[in-house]
Amino acid sequence: MSGEEALLRIAGALERMAPAPIPAPDFRTAPAFLWQPDPDRLMPVDKVNRVEIDLLLGIDRSRDTLLRNTGQFARGMPANNALLWGARGMGKSSLVKAVHGAVAQDHASLKIVEIQREDLPSIGRCLDLLRGREERFILFCDDLSFSHDDQHYKALKAVLDGGIEGRPDNVVLYATSNRRHLMPRDMIENERSTAINPAEAVEEKVSLSDRFGLWLGFHPCDQDEYLAMIEGYCAAYDVTIDPETLRAEAIEWQATRGARSGRVAWQFFTDLAGRQGVRL
Repeated sequence: MSGEEALLRIAGALERMAPAPIPAPDFRTAPAFLWQPDPDRLMPVDKVNRVEIDLLLGIDRSRDTLLRNTGQFARGMPANNALLWGARGMGKSSLVKAVHGAVAQDHASLKIVEIQREDLPSIGRCLDLLRGREERFILFCDDLSFSHDDQHYKALKAVLDGGIEGRPDNVVLYATSNRRHLMPRDMIENERSTAINPAEAVEEKVSLSDRFGLWLGFHPCDQDEYLAMIEGYCAAYDVTIDPETLRAEAIEWQATRGARSGRVAWQFFTDLAGRQGVRL
């Protein structure tokens, strides 16, 4: 084998090990994208799995705040990163997707890009594809939380507030979590009890959530709110049922699940619509 052939083979092997970066997609083709590293790429999502914003009941204050913040961002005005935290199944993820859909009706250049928690170490490379674009992007991380030995939060920390480049002006980060400080309480308490300087150790961990300008809390719903959600779904999809029968069946459904939430309300309504032959 000649020296030239050997060099070509080595170059080919290096190319396979570390392929050239894939260029940004045509953002006009879809309203949403999924970030997938190795190799880095943004996968278009033609149809986002979401409910209409008018169907999200019992979270009016959070809805109005996030809608206003997103509208400001879409118009090129200052806007905050947002952390939606609290009870499971109360519409945190649904609200992010619904707000994007509502605002994008008037601002087609507003896109949503979902990034998985385990892909956070590559978030800087994702931002490099978005930086400087004329479109504006909601970077969405669902179910964000960290364990005691998880270092992913450091990558996110720099994006939120630090670093030389910082967050691009055309990107805002929305994240959902069951935890207000993104860390388990027992982990925070352990840091206090074992660290040489407990205050500094805890500050390092909880300061991540402080970098979100908006904290929107979601709390368990009561029975009246739970029933109002179901009645709203019935009205939106023209499902007709005797009110007393609806109430009795809905309460029985939530009793078997051991919880009341927006998710449980939708699951009951899905069952009801199926029994009534109504397509959703």
